[in-house]
Amino acid sequence: MAAVSPAAAESCAELRMVKGGLVVQVTDGDTIVLDSGITVRMIGTQAPKLPLGREGFPTWPLAEEAKAQLEALALNKRVQLGYGGQEIDRYDRALAHLFVEDGETLIWSQLHMVANGLARVYSFPDNRKCLGPLLAAEARARVEGLGIWANSYYRVRQADRPEMLTDRVGDYELVEGRVLTAEKSGARVYLNFGRFYKEDFTVVIEGPAQRLFDDDSIDLLALEGALVRVRGWVDDRDGPRIEVTHPEQIEVLGRQ
Repeated sequence: MAAVSPAAAESCAELRMVKGGLVVQVTDGDTIVLDSGITVRMIGTQAPKLPLGREGFPTWPLAEEAKAQLEALALNKRVQLGYGGQEIDRYDRALAHLFVEDGETLIWSQLHMVANGLARVYSFPDNRKCLGPLLAAEARARVEGLGIWANSYYRVRQADRPEMLTDRVGDYELVEGRVLTAEKSGARVYLNFGRFYKEDFTVVIEGPAQRLFDDDSIDLLALEGALVRVRGWVDDRDGPRIEVTHPEQIEVLGRQ
């Protein structure tokens, strides 16, 4: 069980904590329903998805296992909610960190799911609290090949294989590679992973996101030559690319 460690507690210290009530339903590996009728989307993570009535939507590998893991942890348990940014999404779901009450201990559900390899870190520019421990837990689970990390559907993609990324357009992916060039053109910063921008993988950072990097004293142009891991939704505009909206989407793995 992923109890709240001192380090995690420190990283989550700014959350607005409230009593949540009793979990009466687990919808999937990152969504629950409380006895108050509130649906909680567990912010900061993305578990394998179930169709949930969506026609033509495939069941992602290990989606049922992720749901079962969260049921074993939280169903019929009392929980607390921790808010760290936008609190309600367009579907009227609460966006919160979920802490299961276990006697005097709180079990952090997001950390539990990520540490067991049944969710990935999935963050937003307006909801960035508590991400450090989640990224560290994800890295450990990936190295150990736990859960989703033993399944090729979730493997980390290689930036120097753009043809493989083109096949993943519309999907949320982790991509690793060395930044060939980092340049600013107009209001955008581009991290290029190949010489042919219309074919090779590219990361794009728009002006609002650049300000978040500046606030964290991160020089995007200094990433030229760095080995990085990028996470986000793959689209296809002049080759496969990911738009980065906040710093936690880029992990620096090494520098030349």
